[in-house]
Amino acid sequence: MAVIKSGLLLFISLGVVSFADIETNNTIGKPDRKKAETSDSTAAGKQLAVRYCSSCHLFPEPELLDRKTWVTGVLPNMGMRLGIKQPGQDTLRARSPEEEKAVSQLNIYPNTPALSKADWEKIVSYYERTAPEEPLPQKSYSPVTNHLSLFKVKELALSDNPVPQTTMLKYDRNTAQLYVGDARNTVYVLDGKLQQDGTSRKDSWLVDTPPTDMDFPKNAAPRVLTVGVFSPSDQQLGRLMTLERSAKAGSVPVDIRELPRPVQFASGDLNADGKEDVVICGFGNNAGKLFWYDGFEPAKEHVLKAFPGARKVEIADFNGDKKLDIMVLMAQAREEISIFYNQGNGKFNEKTVLRFSPLFGSSYFELADFNKDGFPDILLANGDNWDYSAINKNYHGVRIYLNDRKNNFKEAWFYPMYGASKAVARDFDNDGDLDIAATSFYSSLAQPEQGFIYLVNEGKLTFKPFSTPEAAYGKWLTMEAADFDQDGDIDIVLGSYFHTVGEMTQLLFKGITSFPQLLVLENQGK
Repeated sequence: MAVIKSGLLLFISLGVVSFADIETNNTIGKPDRKKAETSDSTAAGKQLAVRYCSSCHLFPEPELLDRKTWVTGVLPNMGMRLGIKQPGQDTLRARSPEEEKAVSQLNIYPNTPALSKADWEKIVSYYERTAPEEPLPQKSYSPVTNHLSLFKVKELALSDNPVPQTTMLKYDRNTAQLYVGDARNTVYVLDGKLQQDGTSRKDSWLVDTPPTDMDFPKNAAPRVLTVGVFSPSDQQLGRLMTLERSAKAGSVPVDIRELPRPVQFASGDLNADGKEDVVICGFGNNAGKLFWYDGFEPAKEHVLKAFPGARKVEIADFNGDKKLDIMVLMAQAREEISIFYNQGNGKFNEKTVLRFSPLFGSSYFELADFNKDGFPDILLANGDNWDYSAINKNYHGVRIYLNDRKNNFKEAWFYPMYGASKAVARDFDNDGDLDIAATSFYSSLAQPEQGFIYLVNEGKLTFKPFSTPEAAYGKWLTMEAADFDQDGDIDIVLGSYFHTVGEMTQLLFKGITSFPQLLVLENQGK
């Protein structure tokens, strides 16, 4: 890891104590030596923490987590990455042989420590002394009304499997069909009526691994992205392919393999050669990359960012120069949103527009013009909690960052929501402004119905939150919003994903017995 080359040195003045004061046991003006030593040690620990943590990502302030989570969850993992291994620790833990091989090749756990054990203990002591005893509470917001007057709620099951594992929801406006990805390597095709009696299911496809994204080119078959290994993994088993049973005459099906756990992709003519290119988010785990293929050709790969955590991209002309740029959300440790400005000839220049702490939990973003000034703002959900600090975090939620018309973004609104995973902006009530639908994959068990929140825009970035009792019936990993039933208003579909039966058991103890794969919120209009 790199070392900070310059910085501010912290000096602690202990005052001046006369020899006579000590001899006569006169404590007037005498410093508290124990307190001073503690302060000295804390300052040294912070200086070391800033030095070693900031070499890879933003410095994580102690208040972001409680004391126990720092000491038993996050810091042991960080220590291993600095070559500090405690007795009994296994850097590879209980991994499969394939995963062990993939991780071993990355050399992320050095054999030679980057710092002394004494210095490492000062870092641990710093977080232990300064972190709060309990996680900090979330800020108050308007109470949630547990009723959705605008929507009719209905449940859908697509198979006999009692454990829902929905990994993707994508609506094809060309055919008015909803594609549903399942972790059991299946893609279901439903018509827009989304009937509960099963008649809406029109087709199904078997793919090699769980699907995570799709797009729908005009006059061509859909393209589907499969992740490889859904759980955190460094195996490169992902695939982007055309979803068709037999190729049409004259067409060239897409079939790109060995992708690093890809989660999303977008297409556009990036180099203005008249051919469509593709940008892929190779999320990975310990390793990954953001990259694009010229003309969808694997032999013409261009890496934009050689780090794990690429979560979502948007392709648009952000600076008005008639060239397509790329905006990307990066998760994992180096959490940020960047714009890659197109310089022409396939070259890009990166500008980071937002940076977040490594514990922020970035999950999803999309562009929407909230203040109607003609420039895209950012709607962001952060709440990823599948890591070494699975606690309620007061900074999890949904945010709006307004654009200053020069692609500089500033936070203007925040809705606290534990485990927020996705947020979309649409005019659901047809009143001319953007409302927000948000999901939480890591919702609090204390109020599981708040795994979905509908936020009605009341003007001037003020939103009123609503939910529904049926939102407690699942863990909503995916969401799609569109006019599925073609009646002129926007509906919502939520997709549930349970990674283990134990997660369902927790809800059973809350009295919940219904676990649909999909929850349909059918817009009833005003």
